[in-house]
Order: sequence, then C-alpha cells, then structure tokens
Amino acid sequence: MEIEAYIALGSNLGDRELNLLRAVAEVGKLPECRVTAISSFYETSPVCTVQQDAFYNAVLRLSTRIDARSLLTHMLRIEDSIFKRLRTIHQGPRRMDLDLLLYDNRIINEENLVVPHPRLTERRFVLQPLCEIAPDLVHPLTGKTIRELLASLKSDETVIKL
Repeated sequence: MEIEAYIALGSNLGDRELNLLRAVAEVGKLPECRVTAISSFYETSPVCTVQQDAFYNAVLRLSTRIDARSLLTHMLRIEDSIFKRLRTIHQGPRRMDLDLLLYDNRIINEENLVVPHPRLTERRFVLQPLCEIAPDLVHPLTGKTIRELLASLKSDETVIKL
C-alpha cells in the first residue's frame, strides 16, 4: 500500500538551490518511492539562536511503500553521505536538512522518530511551502488543515518565495 509522506528540505551552506534540487533527486531515487509534488523554493530567516546565513527551504510530497523508520534512515543517509552533514553545532549551518513532517495521517512517537514533526505547526518556513502543495491536508493531532495552521500562525520569520 502506498503512503503519502511529506518531507521538508533546508539548506544554508554552499549552493542552496542546487542542494535542494539534488536532495529532491536523491529522495526520488529511494526504493519504492516517487516524488509526486514539490513546492516552490523559499528564502527564509533562521529560527534558532545560532548566528547563520538565510536558508532555502521547500517541501516535497512522496508516495512510498517503505515504513516511516526506513524512510527516516534513508533521509539521514542522504544528509550524511551525499551532503556530508556534520552535527557539531545544534541547529547550526548545514548543506542539507531533511525532516519527515507527516507520514500519511499516522501518529508515531518512538525513539528518534516523532511524526507529525513536533514543531511543524510553529514554523512558517515549513507551513508555507507545505500549504502550497497540500493546503487541505489535515494535521492528525490538531484536526486543522495546513491552510488553517498557516493562517493562525504568529511568527516574525521572514519567508520569501523565490
């Protein structure tokens, strides 16, 4: 059975646009996975306390037959092997950050795997591109659509569509 999953992509080191394009391609090459939609790219301000350059962000929709844990494992491998991600500074600069936002309408709370992503509803840089490709998708915990979550978000983040 195919599941729809949503993955956030972010990059603020190197060629940010090329990094996003490469990440989409790498996710699309995963076994039993097919990218079915991708948002526009957005330039966004960092939301953490670490001083760093602006990010490029996007969200993709993936049709997959692999379970959420395996998908996460593949995503981490892409970050580490393809983009050489170093986790030396928490929320620090990175060539690629992949976050599993939603996996069907499932609620998963396991060690190192929480779906829906716990900060999804607080981040304009995720909600805005997600709303572009799935505005009527219902968040399984809040019962609200992505459009409703975005409309009610109070945030001073800068999010500019490229």
